[in-house]
Amino acid sequence: MSDVLAQIQALQFTDKARAEHLLIGFLCDTLQLDVIAVELRPLAVSLNSFNGIMSLADGRRLFFKTHIEADGILNEYYHAGQLAQAGYPVLQPIYSSTEAGKQLLIYEVITDPSVFDVAWAIENGDNTYFDALRVAQNDADDQLLQIYKDTLGWQTAEDAAQVPVHQLFYHRLTGGRLARFYDPQVTITLPDGQHTMAEIRQAQWIINGQQYDLTLDDLITQAIEQLQPSQAGASIIGHGDAHNGNVFFRQPSLLYFDPAFAGRHHPLLDLTKPLFHNVFAMWMYHPHDKAAQTSIQLQRDGDQWRVTHNYAIPAVRLMFLQSKVKRVLIPMLQTLKSRNWLPSDWRDYLKASLFCCPFLTMNLTDTAKFPPAMSLLGLAMSVEMGGESLGERSLIDQTLDEVERSLN
Repeated sequence: MSDVLAQIQALQFTDKARAEHLLIGFLCDTLQLDVIAVELRPLAVSLNSFNGIMSLADGRRLFFKTHIEADGILNEYYHAGQLAQAGYPVLQPIYSSTEAGKQLLIYEVITDPSVFDVAWAIENGDNTYFDALRVAQNDADDQLLQIYKDTLGWQTAEDAAQVPVHQLFYHRLTGGRLARFYDPQVTITLPDGQHTMAEIRQAQWIINGQQYDLTLDDLITQAIEQLQPSQAGASIIGHGDAHNGNVFFRQPSLLYFDPAFAGRHHPLLDLTKPLFHNVFAMWMYHPHDKAAQTSIQLQRDGDQWRVTHNYAIPAVRLMFLQSKVKRVLIPMLQTLKSRNWLPSDWRDYLKASLFCCPFLTMNLTDTAKFPPAMSLLGLAMSVEMGGESLGERSLIDQTLDEVERSLN
């Protein structure tokens, strides 16, 4: 990853002027554009990215977006043309830099709001566009299922190993991010004080009555095994990172953009980001707002950690979950089963990829980003996503139980 792009992504929140100065130099050198000014737009959704508006000497104003992936090991990103050919309504860039470490796409200026922004407004009480968004989401998911079916094919283990989407899951587990974030010697501040990650990773969890047999160390090991890229299997053409920050609400429909991890890959990997980030992850995007709204308690008895919290999933988030599950996940799994392409451990595979979202998208030990309550919630949610709940069933397990019943 380019050191300059990583600097810009970090500086946008603390020294915007310096970040913009660096970006102008990058754009002029890399794309030979006569850029006279840029305006970065630091957003809550920009966890591993930055975007904004550039002004050119000829008077044009353009929109830019990039994804920053430290420890990236792949050499090819941004298959926007492949998505368009498959039938996705995807915004096409007018300029692009797709070289590893210098990935950046440039578009005509976009005035449509992202689905992320529309949904956040709904979550905070403005229901103006709720019904229209529901219709658009349902239609988009119906279209997504059709694209999945139209592009469905078998992928060799060799080809599967090369696809960009693994950068969001397996390569975060094995490529350096896990060690940087959660080395056993790293400390994390929780509501009752500081703990080492060695202690955290060996804890046994009970979360709102849900008991889990696996520790975080167990879940890490399991995810690395499950998500190993060299696996032959079903594949579709997918966006790979279709969370709501990468989808515009261009009424009456939705429009994808920023296809950094697009390609041919397993449909369960393609569904992971929207299933988690659009439903469960607002604590990650607005940690201080959610900390003020959330009550969370921790009781420790040796290695047993009991967490009780009232973090709620609003109606608009449940709408996203239900639409994706009923209109895409269930019928797609039924299609795979009809072809004898559905592995018996599909649930473990999906949960392993879901585990990576709360655990490795952001560093939960980062006190500048996360209040102690949200660090604890992030750890608990990592366990919920990756582990199998006993006793009380977690929302994700209730959902997947319903999915399994549909396959019988």
